[in-house]
Amino acid sequence: MRNNKKIINSANTTLARELSSIKNLKSTFNLNFCRAVNLIYNIKGKVVVTGVGKSAHIGNKISATLTSTGTPSYFIHATEASHGDLGSIKKDDCVVAISNSGETSELNNIIQFTKRFNIKLISITSNSKSILHKNATVGILYKKPIEACPLNLAPTSSTSMTMIIGDCIAISLLELRGFKSSEFKNLHPGGNLGKDLKNLSDVMHVKKELPLANLDEKMSKSLLTMTKKSFGCIGVINNKKQIVGLITDGDLRRKLNSKFFAKKAKEIMTKNPTIANKDMLVGEAINLMNTKKITSLFICDKKIPIGIVHIHDLLRLTS
Repeated sequence: MRNNKKIINSANTTLARELSSIKNLKSTFNLNFCRAVNLIYNIKGKVVVTGVGKSAHIGNKISATLTSTGTPSYFIHATEASHGDLGSIKKDDCVVAISNSGETSELNNIIQFTKRFNIKLISITSNSKSILHKNATVGILYKKPIEACPLNLAPTSSTSMTMIIGDCIAISLLELRGFKSSEFKNLHPGGNLGKDLKNLSDVMHVKKELPLANLDEKMSKSLLTMTKKSFGCIGVINNKKQIVGLITDGDLRRKLNSKFFAKKAKEIMTKNPTIANKDMLVGEAINLMNTKKITSLFICDKKIPIGIVHIHDLLRLTS
């Protein structure tokens, strides 16, 4: 138990140190940051991210995030660049180099290469006096942190900060490009993320499976339909077949009395139910249903029901 307390205290101290460093990033998001994002936005080629050691791991992740959010990118390890990989960098590309100190010797050849061929170089560093920062086309500076490591040696706070800077660049570009969820889906077809990015039209129940009732239908009949279809609800449609209301299991419990079965659906329904379109993504639908605290969702075309999904269908799909 004594060890547990020590472990928790250590974790909380590390968290506090890293959060303190991250808060200092607000000053990093300045005109130079905007210049770096605009530079990337306007290039014709790809974003080449590079670094050494822990910065290399962070750079690899940043490159992957850029590519998956609409900015083509690839990673080159600074050491490998000196052994032939420099040849993959093209004139229309730009290079993003990450180094906390800005004095990493392995980056020298990349710096010289960008100078020689007039390739744009963006630096991410905490050292304004470093070789990297001084030779960059645009330099993104962050305040040198105290590492979360009690020895102030292992890259911890600094790697968290550079990771966040990379994320902020990627998301800024995503928003500038108007990158859509449908494009994200095309880049993530596999795994649970791919499942989360399916459209509702791919998974919805259709035709005879839909629980529907007319406005003037007696609740005695509507209740049988609800029970048979097993979605815990029934959609109420008008004479144009448009959905205008919804009756749920909760409505039944709240309004059940001796006259209930003789009432019409329009007397029991909740008007203007939440609906979705067939192109909504599964992930978006789960978020909507959780927010609205609903378990079933009708998919409509011009308010005409064409499908229905239950939250359990979606959760099974993404589990």
